Amino acid sequence: MAEAVAELERQPGNELQVHGSGRLIQSLMDHDLVDEYRLWISPVVLGDGQRLFTDGVAPTAMKLVDAQLTRSGAVVHVDQPAGRPEYGSVLLEGDGIVVQDSISRKATGR
Repeated sequence: MAEAVAELERQPGNELQVHGSGRLIQSLMDHDLVDEYRLWISPVVLGDGQRLFTDGVAPTAMKLVDAQLTRSGAVVHVDQPAGRPEYGSVLLEGDGIVVQDSISRKATGR
């Protein structure tokens, strides 16, 4: 499957899109075949649901290239993969005031 998608990407023409298939996108991510993510972030907390980025998906940093706010309050992010992420740490004091924050380590993986 990854070879077929890579071949399609090499051909001239329009972009390839994946809508609503978590397993397919995870497979494409594993083979570095995702050039851009368009993520709709809705202002609602459901408590349950299916995760797009499940356990076993390699950590990936994202570079924000565009963002738009919809009339309903959703934010549409357009992100591109940007290599391995850096993780930060935050030390909080009593009432939630940040007294120290820093980037502490790089992710392992890919």
